[in-house]
Amino acid sequence: MELLRSYLSRVRIPEPTNRIYKQECCVSFETPKSKGGLFVDMNSFLAFGKDYVGWNYEKTGNPVYLHIKETIKPVSEDRPSKKPTLLAIGIEGGFDNNEPEYEVSYEIVILPDYVTLPFPSVELPEKVRLAVDAVIMAAGAERKEQISAWTADKKLVSKHAMDLKQLDNGVIVPPSGWKCEKCDKTENLWLNLTDGSILCGRSNWDGSGGNNHAVNHYNVTGYPLAVKLGTITADLEAADVYSYDEDESVVDPLLAQHLLHFGIDFSSLQKTEMTTAERELDQNTNFDWNRIQESGQEVEPLFGPGYTGLVNLGNSCYLAATMQVVFSTRGFYTRYYLNQNLKMAFDNALADPTVDLNMQLAKLAHGLLSGKYSLPATKKDDVGDMTNSTLTAKQEGIPPRMFKSVIAASHPEFSTMRQQDALEFFLHFIDQVERINVGNPNFDPSRSFKFGIEERLQCPSGRVAYNKRHDYILSLSIPLHKATNKKELEEFQKLRAEKDAEGKELSADEIVRPRVLLKDCLDCFSAPEEVHDFYSTALDARTTAVKTAGLTSFPDYLVLHMRKFVMEEGWVPKKLDVYIDVPDTIDISHMRSKGLQPGEELLLEGGDSGFKLVANEDIVTQLLSMGFNYLHCQKAAINTSNAGVEAAMNWLLSHMNDPDIDDPITKEAKSAPQHSDIDPTKVDTLVSFGFEEELARKALLASDGDIEKATEWIFNPPTGTSHMDASQSSSTTVVDAVLPDGDGRYRLIGLVSHIGTSTHCGHYVAHIRKDGRWVIFNDDKVGASKNPPIDMGYLYFFERIDS
Repeated sequence: MELLRSYLSRVRIPEPTNRIYKQECCVSFETPKSKGGLFVDMNSFLAFGKDYVGWNYEKTGNPVYLHIKETIKPVSEDRPSKKPTLLAIGIEGGFDNNEPEYEVSYEIVILPDYVTLPFPSVELPEKVRLAVDAVIMAAGAERKEQISAWTADKKLVSKHAMDLKQLDNGVIVPPSGWKCEKCDKTENLWLNLTDGSILCGRSNWDGSGGNNHAVNHYNVTGYPLAVKLGTITADLEAADVYSYDEDESVVDPLLAQHLLHFGIDFSSLQKTEMTTAERELDQNTNFDWNRIQESGQEVEPLFGPGYTGLVNLGNSCYLAATMQVVFSTRGFYTRYYLNQNLKMAFDNALADPTVDLNMQLAKLAHGLLSGKYSLPATKKDDVGDMTNSTLTAKQEGIPPRMFKSVIAASHPEFSTMRQQDALEFFLHFIDQVERINVGNPNFDPSRSFKFGIEERLQCPSGRVAYNKRHDYILSLSIPLHKATNKKELEEFQKLRAEKDAEGKELSADEIVRPRVLLKDCLDCFSAPEEVHDFYSTALDARTTAVKTAGLTSFPDYLVLHMRKFVMEEGWVPKKLDVYIDVPDTIDISHMRSKGLQPGEELLLEGGDSGFKLVANEDIVTQLLSMGFNYLHCQKAAINTSNAGVEAAMNWLLSHMNDPDIDDPITKEAKSAPQHSDIDPTKVDTLVSFGFEEELARKALLASDGDIEKATEWIFNPPTGTSHMDASQSSSTTVVDAVLPDGDGRYRLIGLVSHIGTSTHCGHYVAHIRKDGRWVIFNDDKVGASKNPPIDMGYLYFFERIDS
């Protein structure tokens, strides 16, 4: 006890604002349930497993720890199951996940000799008792994230509900026998609560559902609220009310009154149709869902190094699927696992390792790749006797809470618990990895995905301009008109028309999807396209130029993004229902750019506008209608050479976090700073990062002397600029010389597939080629894949085949 008293100055009583970790180790995935329990530093309130707490003592000198140990309690066989009252899992009022109950024990441990003192004990100093009680009573930082992850969003009351206008037009709705007023549909019918019209709902992706007559009626009349007939019962809370204006399912507190206006006695109605939410859940069992998840098949579970699943934190499958593929690449495997042990990462980490991205990447890498946590879960054979237990075919997986928290800290969307786009997450992740490795480019694993793109623009004068940029993904349009099964598609369209006329639904087996070759998608990227409103210095006028594109380097890993999400007329997002025929190997050697050719004349830079290109106002207007900022829309149009709304939107989504995104567009050319104006110490700083001196000077000139912006400029130069003079061939640029390069032959090693109608809903699953076979990574489910859905990928990962 005297030893503890001598260390009282190193014990803190936590304040309400302190983050207290007591469910998971900061540098591993050890928990209080692990064999050695968990040790909470009573000064920093960080938690460490038995094998790692000594590291913290060496680094900080903090000697006093609260040791938390959880052991499974015997459970009575007749324990009643509770009925859930909240759409949540594993929390009070939520679904019972049937996990065993644990008994928690505490003790005080003093390092370095692991002297133990019992807790609770009246002999302990008051300060220690108060500090430990506060830690025990506080909600752990991990637990707070878990609760918010599982709690579902609630429907909001519609802003139109309380003062909804209802027409006195004499409409009385019968209790049955409903039919769409515009077609023969008798299902998926919606009653407009303003005028009493009964119209069919939206058409589904597979041609089923309605004919959009209800939403078209809203577009004409502006009447906002509708209720789905067939979902109205005596329990009005279960009725499906939709607000077209607010574009979501809503609550109408006056629904009974609004129904009575049209003579509807809801007390006697029976439910005959699924609500929108129920239909979405039902669609999760459709063909795509089953195919991508390989449901209904006996999947052989896999365990060991490289076969560790990731626990879903609540719509975090986009993160899980992406990180499984990323850590299967050589660059990330080597950087964060093979060449960096956890001790090295912890020693180099900030004071708080939970907010250090390098530390959390190393933790995740060792968690996924070591095999330490890829073990069959235990299952009690006798609920009253824990001595009898067997191993199940399922593994528990590891929860990437700390990694998600730190990678999302700089992104407002990824810090939420909503579903996200796997592509956007991949680009954000790579950007963050590049930033923390900016001083060590040779150790930066993000470089293995990085490549150069060169765009050639030719105006009617015959002169050309070359623009260079870097990217990490090749985003490909899908030419549906090149489908290889056109005859089958024509027959399917006839069948669908016949079914519609008969009022029948198509079965999953009858649906025929277009099949497009990956080669045709790649050809679309290189195909010439017109760029309107291009400013030509040769003609001193705006004109139409022809743009072609090629790659200046071939990365170690090529990521192909399939543009399955497009905008329909009226700017309604739609997912293309298409199969992509992807071979095991591809050769893109023909896509290498050739640079300035003999006899070509370059367009001179300059002109009255100060830049070659001005934003196409049509593109800007259409982006504005989607809710983007006006300045951002202008930059998106300019930086994609006015190539179109889709290209501009993709650029905008990838550059929302650029440090200069809100900087004004300068239309007059500024008096250019000279090389002599650049601070030589800043040049030396960039040179120390591994950049050439001339490149460092040019970057600082382009960034007004700001080192951070100059670094960003080097890695991601704005479209329309290059790191070398335009007269030089792209093959001799300094920057491309530091990028990985090789032959254009690649082998498919992985894919991320998406199930659902939008990137922001549904589910993501990864399939990865490991040890000569395909493996499915579906959150915490890891198994041998019997039928990988290679033709259904959203992101494809290819590895370059070295000669």
